[in-house]
Amino acid sequence: MDTLKNLFPLSFNKTDDIAGAIVAILIYVVVGAVIGFLIGIVAKIPLIGLVFSLLGTLVEIYVFAGVVIAILNCTKVLK
Repeated sequence: MDTLKNLFPLSFNKTDDIAGAIVAILIYVVVGAVIGFLIGIVAKIPLIGLVFSLLGTLVEIYVFAGVVIAILNCTKVLK
């Protein structure tokens, strides 16, 4: 559990109520969209495009996991 708290601090920060969870989810979605947009632009460069495409996938997985953990923490599934 400590590892999850270190990897996803936003998911555990004040997400004990619905409002905190919604704010955390919105932050994850906005930051994921902005980073995804920037990575999408850089991924079109031929030589480093593959690396940034993989990085974009990792960012999407991180955002999805952060949203799921925030929801689980809000519903008291995680302790």
